[in-house]
Amino acid sequence: MTAASSTPRWTRYVAIGDSFSEGLWDPYPHADGTPAPIGTESDAVQRGWTDRLADSLAARTEDLEYANLAIRGRKMRQIIAEQLPVALEMEPDLVSLVGGGNDILRPQADIDAISADLEDAVARIRATGADVLMGTGFKAGGALKATNGRVGRYNANVWSIARRQGAFVLDTWGMRSLFDLRLWSDDRIHLTDEGHRRIAQAALVGLGLEPDDATFDEPLPAAAALALRERARASTQWTRVHVVPWVQRRLRGTSSGDGRTPKWPAAEAWPPSQR
Repeated sequence: MTAASSTPRWTRYVAIGDSFSEGLWDPYPHADGTPAPIGTESDAVQRGWTDRLADSLAARTEDLEYANLAIRGRKMRQIIAEQLPVALEMEPDLVSLVGGGNDILRPQADIDAISADLEDAVARIRATGADVLMGTGFKAGGALKATNGRVGRYNANVWSIARRQGAFVLDTWGMRSLFDLRLWSDDRIHLTDEGHRRIAQAALVGLGLEPDDATFDEPLPAAAALALRERARASTQWTRVHVVPWVQRRLRGTSSGDGRTPKWPAAEAWPPSQR
C-alpha cells in the first residue's frame, strides 16, 4: 500500500453532484453575520464537505482554485448533462463526482445503468488528464435501511470503476462514526456540520493524503438512549415534515433543486478571503 502524502498535487478543484456535495445542512453564517441553524433546512449558503476539502487542500498548497456546481435534488444523468460540461470547460485537475443517491432512493432504480453513466463520465474526465474522486453511498439504518441492497450493489460498481479508470474513492459506507444519528440532520438524509467535517477528512484519505485529524472516524461520546415514546414522536414528526413533502414532489415531478443555481459557479481563488 502506498504511504499517504501530506502534499496535494492539484491546483484547480471542481465539485459536481447533488445535495451531498452542495453541503446540506452545514451552513455558513448569513450575509449579516448571524449564525444559521445547523442540521436543519435554512436559506443560508451551505458549506459542506467539498468546501471543507478545498480548505484543507488550500492550506497545503499555493494558489488553489475551486468551484462547486452541485445542486440539491439532481440525479446522475442530470449531474452529467448539466454540470460536467461546465466543469470540464474550467480545465480542472481534480473533479469530485459524487451522486446517485437521488436515483437509488427510488425502488425501481436501475443500478447498472446509473453506474454505466457514472463510468462514462469518469472516463471523460480522465481523458482530460484530470483526477476524479467518486464516493460510495452510505450504509443506512431505520426507514432507509431498505435501500442498503441497492447501495451495496452501486458501491461495488464504484470500486470497479475506480480500478478500471484510475480514480479515487471516498468511502462513506465504511465510516463507523456515521452510524450515530447525531451526525445527521433532522431530515435523516443529510449531515450536520460535524458529519461534513468528518467526510472531508475521509475525502483526504480517499485521495491518498494524510487527514488533518487522524481520529476523524472515532465515535462521539456515548449519549443517553431516547425513550420509546420520544423515538416514536420523532419518527412521526420526521414523516410529516420530510417524507410527505418528498413524496409530494415526486408525484408533482418537481425537485428541491428546481430554479437553483450553483453556489460557487466559477473556479476562483480559495479560500474566499483570497479572492
